[in-house]
Amino acid sequence: MPYLIHDRSKLHYRVIGRGPQVLLAFHGYGQSSSYYLPMEKALGEDYTIYAFDLFFHGHSQLHKQNMPLTKGFLHDFVERFLEKQGIEAFSLMGFSMGGKFALTLVECMPQRIRELFLIAPDGIKTSFWYNIATYPGWLQQLFKRTVIKPQFFFKLLRMLQRYNLVHKSLVRFAHFQMDSTPKRLRVYRSWVGFRDLNFDIRQIVQLLNKYEVPVTMFLGEYDEIISPKRVAVFVKALDKGELVLLKTGHSNLLYEVAELLHRRRSAT
Repeated sequence: MPYLIHDRSKLHYRVIGRGPQVLLAFHGYGQSSSYYLPMEKALGEDYTIYAFDLFFHGHSQLHKQNMPLTKGFLHDFVERFLEKQGIEAFSLMGFSMGGKFALTLVECMPQRIRELFLIAPDGIKTSFWYNIATYPGWLQQLFKRTVIKPQFFFKLLRMLQRYNLVHKSLVRFAHFQMDSTPKRLRVYRSWVGFRDLNFDIRQIVQLLNKYEVPVTMFLGEYDEIISPKRVAVFVKALDKGELVLLKTGHSNLLYEVAELLHRRRSAT
């Protein structure tokens, strides 16, 4: 996989498809750029997709001197990539946590974005329990101990589930993402690394409307992690917004979107 180094941090990416348009794609938490491989049959003839490994995922590394990741540093990194590839305008796709990376670029360079695809994006409004599992800011000291000794955390989850205070799908998500020390370290490093990627959503809407960027939002009807009720209002505020609701949960959503886009293209 090719990569770019900037200020001792390393950003890996893979190239998918050979179409004339450019699409920058950012995956979700616990994944890698390989999760975008199904997009080749859906978009590969129309787009050249540059799918990035997020920092702390795949082969990308964020050097400790660049933590936490700032929007300015991410913008500079992507700007260097665009210059290297000779890319002026591009489209964006962000799934789950990758939505924060896509929204950062909307904020930093909206005039260069042709189209925005958001798939159950983080960064708009997410579940309280998802934030605990991936960005446990207010539990920082406790979470440091949890990395090594997770028993209390899982005991707490079991108690909350017993009293129906947390959905079972979120419990499964937390267990899957934190069932080993390396995974818990990734959770902790992602919190430290990405805690400054927060957004004024009203400003994001204004930028998208000002530059007339078409936005397609894909959500899962059964998604308890990025709930449709929490983020659908974002699409309603857009001049060029489309909401697509699929009968699936969070984990399979990226694959289902690829299948949908493939069917749409085959029908035209």
